[in-house]
Formats: sequence, C-alpha cells, structure tokens
Amino acid sequence: MVVAEGRGSRIRDMSGNEYIDYMLGSGAMILGHAHPAVVAAVGEAAGRGSSFLMPTAPAIRLAERIVGAVPAAEQVCFHSSGSESVLFALRLARAFTGREKVLKFEGGFHGMSDYALMSNQWTAVAADLPRPFANSAGIPRSVASEVLVAPFNDLETTRDLIEPRAAEIAAVIVEPLQRTIPPQSGFLEGLKGLAGEHGIVLIFDEMVTGFRLAWGGAQEYYGVVPDLCVLGKSISGGHPLSVLCGRADILSLVDPATTVPEPAVMQTSTFSGNPVSTAAALAVMDELSRPGTYERLYAAGRRLMEGLGEALVTAGLPVRVTGEPSVFEVWFTDVEISDFRSAREADRGRHRRFTELLLDRGVVKAHEKFFLSTAHTDEDVELTLEAFRTTARSL
Repeated sequence: MVVAEGRGSRIRDMSGNEYIDYMLGSGAMILGHAHPAVVAAVGEAAGRGSSFLMPTAPAIRLAERIVGAVPAAEQVCFHSSGSESVLFALRLARAFTGREKVLKFEGGFHGMSDYALMSNQWTAVAADLPRPFANSAGIPRSVASEVLVAPFNDLETTRDLIEPRAAEIAAVIVEPLQRTIPPQSGFLEGLKGLAGEHGIVLIFDEMVTGFRLAWGGAQEYYGVVPDLCVLGKSISGGHPLSVLCGRADILSLVDPATTVPEPAVMQTSTFSGNPVSTAAALAVMDELSRPGTYERLYAAGRRLMEGLGEALVTAGLPVRVTGEPSVFEVWFTDVEISDFRSAREADRGRHRRFTELLLDRGVVKAHEKFFLSTAHTDEDVELTLEAFRTTARSL
C-alpha cells in the first residue's frame, strides 16, 4: 500500500481506497492525521526557520511542560528518534554508575541501536536466558556480552539474574507496558526496588506509552517512577522528536563543563529539539490537556477491546485481548499472555489472515497493535466493530 494522504482517523491510498487507521504512524498520531492545530503550529514555526543547532523558545517551553507533566522529569534532553534517546539513556547510565552491562526484557523493543536490537519481539529463537539473541545482522558479537535478558513479569527470575551480577549492571531498561502486555501487580515496583538496592539506573522506555496511557505516561498510570525515561512519539504530531528525561544528577553529566570523574557524556545531533517538531509537540499537548480527552479516548478503546473479544469468541475462536484501551492487541490462543514466550504460542498465521481480512473491510492496523486516536469517532467505532464481526465469521 502506498499512502496518498490522511485526515483525522482515515487514510487514503494511491488507488483511492479509504481506510479507518489504527496504525497511526506506529502510534504517533494520537490526535489523528493533519490535525488543524498541529498543521497551523508547524506552518507558523517553519516560516521562522526550521533548524538552528541552538535553543529556541518552543524547545524551552516544551521542556518546561514535560517537566510539569512527567513525574520522573527533572531535566530534559531532546532527540529526533526513540533509538537515539535510548542510546543516550544507556550511555548516561554507564557514565553515572561506572558499569557496563544492561539488563532488558525478552520481547521488549528499544529501537535500532546495537545494544537495543537484542531479544526483541522479532526474536526467532527463545535463547537460554540471560543470553541475548541478536535481531539483526551486522551487530558485533562483543555487544551480546554486555546485554542480559530476563523474562518480563517474572520478578523472581529477574532478581536471580541481577543479584550475582549487580556490580556490573549499569541499567535495567523496560517497556512498562511491554508491547501490549501489561505489568503484573508488583512487577514494576519490584524492579524499582531492585534497581535502587543495587545502585542500578532504572529506565522506562515510554516511546509508546508516554502521553498515551495518561498525561504523565505509564509512570503515572501504573504509579512507578523510574530514574530515566524516554518518550515522545505520541506528542510528536508526526514530526521527528523524542525526549530523554529524568533525574537531574544523572542528566547533569551531559553538561559540557563536566570533567570529573570523566568528560561530559556526548549527546547531540543536528535536528534535536528543532523548532518545527517542538512547536508541533506543544500543539499536541495543548489538545491532550483539554478536559475529558483521555476519558473519551479510553471509552472508545474499551468498546473496541470488548467488541473484538466478543466477536472472536462468538465465532468459536480461542482469543486473548491484551493491553490498555488506547493501545491493545489480539492473540489467537487460549493461553494467558504474560510475557514473550506465552505470546509466541499464539497462532501467528491466523493473526496475519485476521489483519488481511480487516484490510479488505477498510480497517488498517499495525502488525502487532491497535492504536487509538482522539480523531476516531463513534461512527468509526461502529464500522470497526462490524468489521470485527464479519472478519471473525470469515476466520
């Protein structure tokens, strides 16, 4: 499919077909496509210049708003992609702790850097933990020796992996909602306790959940505050923007004046915090802060989650629906989904066919998620529920 344009909750391809969009640029378009407020803000900002490699007023205002919204945010750095923010978060953790290893969770996705492309959701082989599986060719074998992998939602095994190696571990990085698998009660709290006990930096990857699960992200929604956090996709308005925020004592290491114990942590790129992207994000935040926004988003999501499960169960299909109302997924299995390995047991062939049949009915979704936007209307929801029912019968 080649996309020609998008407006609100709909996209149109080059052949003139229109679809209700639940892919939303991998979740970035939380207000829908071409939202008038974002379009106006971007046009005005671009008319004043698009990149300077120096601070601008929109970037400063956006940093102030993020500090006011996100519990972990004492200071803020801007980048252009989630991959960049994760890379710099891990670098900061190493500099702060003087350690080199990173622990992540099997099936979690943290971008395209060498350290991140280990045992993510595309992993073909369930390796013997804590050994990682490289998800790409071209990654040096030495990187794998610095990455430990634990099972999501298994605090006891995670503790057993951390404690004998704690003096080597700089960071634990986790998606608080891993893809669409929610954390079990006490899991995130336990991670925070373990990290604090051993002087390890706890990093939340909230590129998906930031400003999507709540105004303060997953850390507000689940009530656990990390040391560092990366976020940004849902406030980018479709423009290149990511945010690294967190404790001031850690982020202070990027100050160029830092010389003790080592030189400053390098973190910069040409377009980071550019005035067009930051102006777009300010416009998105203005819209998200309107009273009732999240309540309406969640109401639509709950209807879709419940209707999806009901349609498939009525058709006699084994199914589990996981996630939160603003981002969720369906799994064709009769096993509870709690981690990567239980998710791997689901029928992927049936899921591919389900996605294809929805596309035939004018509904497009990401390969592993449904994303909701504030632009999805009651009519969109009703049409989608009917597509769920007819698709279920076809399956």
